[in-house]
Amino acid sequence: MSIRIDKEKCIGCGKCVQICPGNLLARNNERKCFIRYPRDCWGCTACLKECGVGAIQYFLGPDIGGTGSYLYTHEDKEMLHWHFVRGQGQEKVITIQKREANKY
Repeated sequence: MSIRIDKEKCIGCGKCVQICPGNLLARNNERKCFIRYPRDCWGCTACLKECGVGAIQYFLGPDIGGTGSYLYTHEDKEMLHWHFVRGQGQEKVITIQKREANKY
């Protein structure tokens, strides 16, 4: 499993760089984030939860979603929206309060 960063959506805030426990994320000259070592990502989803604009996509293995499925998040005020997109483009959204996001 790994992540992909959409440079068009990235606003260059650097929150994901600061939160990554593996120090795998960095910013380029345009301040857009990228993953330095994709194979070293262990899938903790810390960056995914920190990105409020949906620029980071987390790809799911076949055992938990199937080939081509991925997650991304976006936030508004106090809510965090988890988007689960299946390979055929079917999307399900789960919305939780941000302060509850790390409770479990």
